[in-house]
Amino acid sequence: VQLQASGGGLVQAGGSLRLSCTASGNSFSIYTMGWYRQAPGKQRELVATITSSGTINYSNFVKGRFTISRDNARNTGHLQMNSLKPEDTAVYYCNVRRERLPPYEFWGQGTLVTVSS
Repeated sequence: VQLQASGGGLVQAGGSLRLSCTASGNSFSIYTMGWYRQAPGKQRELVATITSSGTINYSNFVKGRFTISRDNARNTGHLQMNSLKPEDTAVYYCNVRRERLPPYEFWGQGTLVTVSS
């Protein structure tokens, strides 16, 4: 599986961005999709995940502001980010993890989100 992330950019605090992640191949529907981020000098951290059946998990720091979604027919996932804060500045990565054995995992190349104050 190859992942292509897009949608990053520069936005003012309080603004919105929508990230997209498109997967190659025809087995996207059996993968959990996730978004992670890595700020300069910090470790990569989980933002949100969505399973193939639609179960969603958010990290506390994005609850109520970000929305994760997926479209299995289009092999695409999205992260709608609202009320952005400067501390949301990071490279955002999409990830898919196979829900069946073997548990293959794949990463996209990352897209930079910069939130100015």
